[in-house]
Amino acid sequence: MKYDIKDIKLASIGKKRIEWAEREMPVLRQIKARFEKQKPLKGIRLGCCLHATTETANLMITLKAGGADVYLCASNPLSTQDDVAASLIKDYGIPTFAIKGEDNKTYYKHINAVLDTKPQITMDDGADLVSSIFSKRKELLKNIIGGTEETTTGVIRLRAMEKDGVLSYPIIAVNDAMTKHFFDNRYGTGQSTLDGIIRATNILIAGKVFVVAGYGWCGRGLAAKAKGMGAHVIVTEVDHLKALEAKMDGFEVMPMIDASRKGDIFATVTGDLNVIDEKHFKVMKDGAIICNSGHFNSEINVPVLKKISKSVRTLREFVEEYVLKSNNRKINLLAEGRLVNLSAAEGHPASVMDMSFANQALSAEYMLKNAKKLEKKVYTVPEAIDVEIARLKLEAMGVKIDVLTSEQKKYLSSWQEGT
Repeated sequence: MKYDIKDIKLASIGKKRIEWAEREMPVLRQIKARFEKQKPLKGIRLGCCLHATTETANLMITLKAGGADVYLCASNPLSTQDDVAASLIKDYGIPTFAIKGEDNKTYYKHINAVLDTKPQITMDDGADLVSSIFSKRKELLKNIIGGTEETTTGVIRLRAMEKDGVLSYPIIAVNDAMTKHFFDNRYGTGQSTLDGIIRATNILIAGKVFVVAGYGWCGRGLAAKAKGMGAHVIVTEVDHLKALEAKMDGFEVMPMIDASRKGDIFATVTGDLNVIDEKHFKVMKDGAIICNSGHFNSEINVPVLKKISKSVRTLREFVEEYVLKSNNRKINLLAEGRLVNLSAAEGHPASVMDMSFANQALSAEYMLKNAKKLEKKVYTVPEAIDVEIARLKLEAMGVKIDVLTSEQKKYLSSWQEGT
């Protein structure tokens, strides 16, 4: 088996952590049990570019149980859990190419190692696997049946490809599933981002001015969690409707240049470029903490921060102190501007990823069954899959809900009933 990881000796630690996460993933566990019996992915090569975490490991194990030949590489240089990667190799026989802290060259070498297996289904977290195929490995397109994509950033990239007419196979936008973004993005990102900030800095959130850039589902969750921990939250936005929603939710809303003068902690969750830029750095308070929880490390303009600083030093693991040339103020950058929740912490809790990865598994099954009928477009997860995952999650939580009577169904579907 080909693989590239940090240390195979870490496997015993990783296996225990994988098992611990599995306890909190009852929906995926039920899917795995069915997959083991039915083998719906039998003989299919599945190339996955995902965060190599305990939760992802359980998805990989589920896909393999379904009969797939699974290959995994990291979707971010800092998100790999090395003990998990080791266990996937030693205990589960899943070829894995991921090392925490890998440089850019190694990152793309790992992506190409997965692509060398000629995957028939791609499973992406940020669309780096897909973009690598379309930019440098087009010969692989003839083998590909379809794919899935899990992040907001990745879906944006893929929809742009569809719009430009270059998308060559159907892809299911797992991120658009309600059982994904309502929970993973909101509750997962909200909690795990604060977890990453606290682990990296050991600061008290209460009493701080916390600036959240972006009020999508990730921003909503992060703002709510920061407020719940006692922070005064400011939201910055470019979308009028989202800005209005943030205001009505009780948060201050203002441009980033104004928030930069007030904030103690800044977290970007927009999926865009240079959200925090040179003009913002120059007016920040001495000691400001900045981090990113969007998928790519482009939201904070780190190159320009280096350019306008006279010195940089590492104060703690995942904390770099930049001293500005213009005013000697210090700015503390967390996790090199990469995903702070996965770099400095462990990412989303397993109980949230349970639904996200259930969507991945069932979407891969759906794609295999229906690819011939699908166009070269980005598709939303079928509603039936979304509803089934919600049903299974409620069942696992011991929650029961009401069922409409035939009279109620008739009433809701009729225009003739009234006051």
